[in-house]
Amino acid sequence: MGVTLKEGSGYELLSYDAKGKENGRMVYKVKKVSKEGPDTVIEMDFETFDKKDKSQMINTFKMRCNGNEMRLDASSMMPQGQEKQFESFDMTFTSKDIVYPANLSVGQTLPDGSLHGEGSAGPMSMTMDTEFVNRKVEGREKITVPAGTFDTFKITSDMNVNMKTVMKMNMEFSTVSYRSPKVLWDVKTENYRKGKLMGTTVLSKIL
Repeated sequence: MGVTLKEGSGYELLSYDAKGKENGRMVYKVKKVSKEGPDTVIEMDFETFDKKDKSQMINTFKMRCNGNEMRLDASSMMPQGQEKQFESFDMTFTSKDIVYPANLSVGQTLPDGSLHGEGSAGPMSMTMDTEFVNRKVEGREKITVPAGTFDTFKITSDMNVNMKTVMKMNMEFSTVSYRSPKVLWDVKTENYRKGKLMGTTVLSKIL
């Protein structure tokens, strides 16, 4: 993937609401790098903070790279704040990885990904299904963020969320993300619902 990784390195991202007001940050750090057959396995620690810089969630997920593509645990793509909906439930997640080819090109269609979760809180059960679909490389752009200026690929996708507890709820989002071959994570991400900007994240530090 063209990215050199070592334990303890990582990224910090700032999140903004629809009005451009900072409302939190996310920190990703490499916990462990190992080999499993042809794959390099990267174990990442992930922590989110609210606008008062209070820790909201700590999690760990894995990435796999084999030189041709990177496979990302779909649970890492959950929008910031959504985890608050599950904090009272004992949830178990399974995923179909999000795949990024090592060599992106404009016009390229990327594979779908998905995340399934189920759990309970006393007598109440919950299921959640999230699909990441219509993923396409739309173009190339030079993007400037607090961490610097990067040549990026612009990737659009749709995210469909179906949750069921006592009631069933369906939500549809669209995402525009900007990826650089030199950075493991998105340089910038914009989230939309019904064509309206809901929030933005930007790369603020390379740790």
